[in-house]
Amino acid sequence: MPSLSSISLLSLTPQRFRLFHLPISLSPTPKMHQNQQQTPQNPNPSSSSGMENQPSSIILCGKSSAEEDLARALKNNGNLKLIDGEFNILLHSEMKQKISPDLQTFRTDLYMDAISTDRFGRFLIWSPYLSSTHDLVSQNFCELPLGAVCVADVQFKGRGRSKNVWESLVGCLLFSFTLQMEDGRVVPLLQYVVSLAVTEAIKVACEANGLPHLDVKIKWPNDLYLNGLKVGGILCTSTYKSKKFNISAGIGLNVDNERPTTCLNAVLKQLTSAQPLTREDILAAFFRKFESLFDIFSNQGFQALEELYYNSWLHSGQKVIIQEKNEGPSIEDIVVTIQGLTPSGYLLAIGEDNKYYELHPDGNSFDFFKGLVRRKME
Repeated sequence: MPSLSSISLLSLTPQRFRLFHLPISLSPTPKMHQNQQQTPQNPNPSSSSGMENQPSSIILCGKSSAEEDLARALKNNGNLKLIDGEFNILLHSEMKQKISPDLQTFRTDLYMDAISTDRFGRFLIWSPYLSSTHDLVSQNFCELPLGAVCVADVQFKGRGRSKNVWESLVGCLLFSFTLQMEDGRVVPLLQYVVSLAVTEAIKVACEANGLPHLDVKIKWPNDLYLNGLKVGGILCTSTYKSKKFNISAGIGLNVDNERPTTCLNAVLKQLTSAQPLTREDILAAFFRKFESLFDIFSNQGFQALEELYYNSWLHSGQKVIIQEKNEGPSIEDIVVTIQGLTPSGYLLAIGEDNKYYELHPDGNSFDFFKGLVRRKME
């Protein structure tokens, strides 16, 4: 094989797309990525949601009696760390009596009936209005069972760049869940498994409901696109404790919200008059798919999933331009073709001279359409 050069990726061209995050964050302070437009911080976020006069509630429910017992214990012992004020913590059985029907937009009964996994998604935390699903599961990681999921209808404090927030719109499927891994070398690849599980779950949900196929694609490293527009994003964050990585995976997927780009049901409406997809069906399908793919990933490595992953991503055969500084002021343009992923999870590309390159995203750049790439300093 030709020699492999390692370069830091600032941008790619000619295909237009944006890079929002590094493949994974291994930091003590997790950050949540949303697939919504970035807006200046709103001093009263609730005023834009119509919920400013509503009490904030968190619903706990489990699939089995043991998980219901855990929900009851969490409510009674008061160990849940809650951000941004006080919340009414309710059991699933108390929800109908204490939450207005107008706010029960996520049908917890339908979801719990549909979930059929062994580990993931069986313990549900749902709130109609929450600052950050990712912060809630991350800050309560040790109190929650592995595989616990937090879902919110509206999320108002997902953090963005320059002290902005990501304000999520009603109709977006917003959730975060927990898991653990031991091998830090493959932790950065987890977000690819999550991305793949989302695309596969959408296929399953469409087929189960007799709906046309939606060709949702993965834009490396962590975005989801449909018909050339972004409809979703993934971010995994991790902390290391007791020789294990405690991972929180966050997903935002446009299901019913056509703003700021498009959504799954808007595209389906153009294709069929059948009933649209529901967030509950997609979430249950996601955990079934993720549990299966995660088992393969854990036992056989990501190589066992690569072919399926490449069938769902945007970049095979994509030509990009990298720019490298030579000695002095001169800059050399190199045209390369993306081949796939390296074992560490970065982009593998080959130049016209058969030289291989490993392309890294630059954490200081959010736009890699400009064709700027800089060689990593040794």
